[in-house]
Amino acid sequence: MTLSDTMTMLWHQLGWPLLRLLIFISIGLLVANFIEALNWTRKMAVVARPLTRFGHLSAITGASFSMAFFSGVAANTMLAEAYEKQKISKRELVLANLFNSLPTYFLHLPTTFFITAPLIKGAAVIYIGLTFGAAILRTLAITLLSHFLLPEQPITDQQPEKTEKKELLTAWQRTMKRFQRRIRKIIRFTVPIYILFFFLARAGMFTVLENFMAAHLSFLSWLSPKAMSIIALQVAAEFTAGLAAAGALLQDGSMDYNQVVLALLVGNVLSSPIRAMRHQFPYYAGIFKPRLAMQLIVFSQSFRTISIALVALLYYLATV
Repeated sequence: MTLSDTMTMLWHQLGWPLLRLLIFISIGLLVANFIEALNWTRKMAVVARPLTRFGHLSAITGASFSMAFFSGVAANTMLAEAYEKQKISKRELVLANLFNSLPTYFLHLPTTFFITAPLIKGAAVIYIGLTFGAAILRTLAITLLSHFLLPEQPITDQQPEKTEKKELLTAWQRTMKRFQRRIRKIIRFTVPIYILFFFLARAGMFTVLENFMAAHLSFLSWLSPKAMSIIALQVAAEFTAGLAAAGALLQDGSMDYNQVVLALLVGNVLSSPIRAMRHQFPYYAGIFKPRLAMQLIVFSQSFRTISIALVALLYYLATV
């Protein structure tokens, strides 16, 4: 491979994806800072108020929940800013990050549906319905946990606020000052971690881990033998590879809808942790401190795994 080919490859596989990630983080940071500078967090929190009020969660968490329907980066940035300014505790930060699981699911729902529907047809409705149920379950469980783990929030009288042009200008100036200070820190952490994970992936570390998991699936003997191919492909390759295998097995009648859905749910549980570490950690480490980013990912993936495993178990018991 010539130097020119190497540089082109690095740009397409490393440079442009990293630049795109930094652009999305920058947009999220600007939006989050601007909302805070205008004191709009309470207005945005209205959407989640019944849940946040019962869960003793702050208006900042409610605003982050609303923002997560549009941008996960902006929602996490809002939480990181509030935590650094000690407006929310670490306990609430962890709970708030988990609380945002439902809007985060909605954010990816259109893509998931339009990938699954053509390949597995009617089974897509069942699979998406179950994963949606797991997302609702996570949000309700976190609301209940928060009710007991967090102190009750004071109820403040919320009067409608008028935003004048002068206030907008002042808020924008404050936003830019905060943005310039924060983006340097984000770049300092995100860029080297992203590059490190890129070369670890190129060296085959994640492939080795995924292949190891795919080769040690004997504990899933209760599933249809042909389901193992779907799970192995999901773990060792990617979600669409597992879907393609599921679609082919459905088409030739080797498996029915129930078997395919169970295989996809199990593959989801097994493949998600490694993918989350590979794709989430570099940008999480830019928004939060690396150690805190790791803790948040471990908590969110553990909770997600438990909820999907529970839904899969209930579906299995209902269909045997």
